[in-house]
Amino acid sequence: MRKFLLVLSFCPFLLACNGGQEDASNGTTPVDTFKWEADQFADVRVLRYQIPGWEQLTLQQKKLCYYLNMAGLAGRDIMWDQNYRHNLKIRRALEKVVRDYKGERSGADWDAFLTYTKQVFFSNGIHHHYSNDKHTPAFGRAYFEGLLSASGANLPKEVIDVLFDPTLDAKKVNLDPNKDLVLASAVNFYGEDVGQKEVEDFYAAMDDPTDKTPLSYGINSKMVRSPGGKLAERVYKVDGMYGPALAESVKWLELAAGVAETPEQKTAIDLLIKYYRTGDLQTWDDFNVAWVKDTKSSVDFILGFVEVYNDPLGKRGSYEACIEVNDPEATRNMAVIMDNAQWFEDNSPLMPQHKKKNVVGITYRFINTVGEAGDAAPSTPVGVNLPNANWIRDSIGSKSVSLGNISEAYEKSSGTSTLEIFCHDAEEIELAKKYGSLAGKLHTALHEVVGHASGQLEPGVGETDATLKNYASTLEEGRADLMALYYVMDPKLVEMGVMPSLEVGKAEYDSYVRNGLITQLRRIKPGKDVEEAHMRNRMWVSAWAYEKGKADSVVIKVDRNGETFYDIRDYDKLRVLFGDLLREVQRIKSQGDYAAGKALVETYGVKVDPVLHQQVLARAEKIKTAPYAGFIQPEMTAVTDASGNITDVMVSYPTDFLGQMLRYAEKHSFLPDEN
Repeated sequence: MRKFLLVLSFCPFLLACNGGQEDASNGTTPVDTFKWEADQFADVRVLRYQIPGWEQLTLQQKKLCYYLNMAGLAGRDIMWDQNYRHNLKIRRALEKVVRDYKGERSGADWDAFLTYTKQVFFSNGIHHHYSNDKHTPAFGRAYFEGLLSASGANLPKEVIDVLFDPTLDAKKVNLDPNKDLVLASAVNFYGEDVGQKEVEDFYAAMDDPTDKTPLSYGINSKMVRSPGGKLAERVYKVDGMYGPALAESVKWLELAAGVAETPEQKTAIDLLIKYYRTGDLQTWDDFNVAWVKDTKSSVDFILGFVEVYNDPLGKRGSYEACIEVNDPEATRNMAVIMDNAQWFEDNSPLMPQHKKKNVVGITYRFINTVGEAGDAAPSTPVGVNLPNANWIRDSIGSKSVSLGNISEAYEKSSGTSTLEIFCHDAEEIELAKKYGSLAGKLHTALHEVVGHASGQLEPGVGETDATLKNYASTLEEGRADLMALYYVMDPKLVEMGVMPSLEVGKAEYDSYVRNGLITQLRRIKPGKDVEEAHMRNRMWVSAWAYEKGKADSVVIKVDRNGETFYDIRDYDKLRVLFGDLLREVQRIKSQGDYAAGKALVETYGVKVDPVLHQQVLARAEKIKTAPYAGFIQPEMTAVTDASGNITDVMVSYPTDFLGQMLRYAEKHSFLPDEN
């Protein structure tokens, strides 16, 4: 629950790289020759990113990146299976049609098939990566069955039924509080006959409020019913569930341990190997502690069953991999935020009992991604803060990263058309163009470094993800956003030298409210609620502040020529409101107050005004870029000598999304259709 997924602008002065630019013939004007956008279909843009400074890495560092990346890709099938029980067999049928179909590969039906296939590939399954709704084929069943037959692909009738019947397994993650969250969700973390209450009772029996170092129960298992009718966990481990993929990952992790940069890093990798082999949750905690303590390695990684967004009960972790290299110059530019973490905590509007007396072990880095897999690809965060366990964060610390080259790719590939359509006036547009990049970058840093690292639970309150259930993720992300919003308008940041004036904060307030109340609605289909945790939190933060500030006209709603805008009239009062809401959200989390959390989210962050929504969708038709984006990954090739020793690792930047998906299927697929 520590990902920052909001697509933010890139701040040019923070990243020391030339982003694929080459000098023009006169040697003075940089010309960008890199193709940042590779494809667009449905509601998705597929982008590319570069790895700046790759050639300056040592051979040891390149080998470490290569081994870790291969370890990450080895588990790619896991994410597909976790998302939905039939995903792997569906993916393989689609792959076979794309590869082997010899019939007519043109026309409306074929184009619709390719679009659907790309949607499924992009989402790691048949459900949308953000909305959780099932993708709808724009071609007929008879046509699809003809493609399968002609290419030699096979899909059982009941699986084809799922693809074409909108009522079957319609929602990957269902957060409707009026339904059984487990039975109503198609995600493959639970057996088909397992219900919410019995899962909650299962883990309630393990809960010990006095345990100050609670294990992350459920994070690495599927909950199923045993032959005797009782619930049991199928643990992810080398000789258990997902064994073949984890065994392949271990093979590469062992090579990575041999070229680790520091003893601390080797210890962490060795513990991750042990964890994959045993599935032992204490080993998972030991790994996270060791990983947090490794602060000197240039190459770092996120690997394992980490984020819990895809579990409606917030317990089970999705598989993900993100391999990264530190950008030391850009990190230095923002290190002042990390160095002042205690000041931020002490001066926050939180209740005294909810403030950390001693903020420890915060590490912040501005990194360049070199490879991603699982839940981190193709759609990726721009910032991450880990680990998730509150007790490790409180007693040992955490790591925060901003993904610099990912943000750069977003910046290079996007235009400003949304500003002209959704900004209230020319002044707001100018402020966004002048300071939007820096404002977004500061928000990411504050969100990850200060936001997620802030606050503490009250005595006797255990890990609150289980207590706050389907609202845990959006409340945590909103809490981190509110901390960032509160401080991005603080003169202290000007004093620190990370922004030139409070105009940067104003640009961020404009952007946040505009996105939370208007812009992000272009991502929602007519008649649908807001579902995704980050989208919900942006909505309830903005809508709550708008309502509470009405009496003082802090933010006003402007209707002009049939179009709605929101205009911030008092930034200082809005900051006070953000502080008030931050205090309350921290109280909800610190006390595990489910009722208050539910009321906040359901009142302000779920339901969409249908009239406003239709208006936004109509205005958005003028925008040329799709609302969602993800990435083709760079590909690494090991260069070896006659003895098989690696002498270099070369990086290439593919341009064909479907081509990469087919290569991955051939090289990085280790699980059977049914697991």
